Amino acid sequence: MSTATVRIPEDKRDILKIIASIERKEIKQILSELIDEYVERHKETLDLLSKPEWVETIKKGKEEVAKGIKGKSLDALAD
Repeated sequence: MSTATVRIPEDKRDILKIIASIERKEIKQILSELIDEYVERHKETLDLLSKPEWVETIKKGKEEVAKGIKGKSLDALAD
């Protein structure tokens, strides 16, 4: 495991210390859990962006929205 330095505003650090004390955890454990949750939430997005057909569909949809054109439902791609 590698080490990273993270700068946290003092007020947030103080709150983390209190939470860590209540939960009987170290701050690094709480931060590790938060990072795990963040990564998990973004896995689906990364998966979609790894598929060129989805990227193209998303791009076309954004262009249609910008032009005020009603686009197709993304449900059609799920099949």
